Amino acid sequence: MTCQEITELVTDYLERSLSLRDRLRFRWHLGLCRFCRAFLRQMRTTIRIAGRLPDEPLPQALETELLRRFRDFRR
Repeated sequence: MTCQEITELVTDYLERSLSLRDRLRFRWHLGLCRFCRAFLRQMRTTIRIAGRLPDEPLPQALETELLRRFRDFRR
């Protein structure tokens, strides 16, 4: 598994939706790659911190702008 595949599959890994084969490949790569281990720690921290945010709706203009930036980033 490559570092790019790790970044693409990290959400599935954290949600425990990877197949056994992919989970093992994911973990094998983590054992060899300190950068991906750091990335996984960052993702876990982000999720933990985001879970503490108040559940308030975003202003419509901010939501629209964030979605636009996300779509542009993915291209």
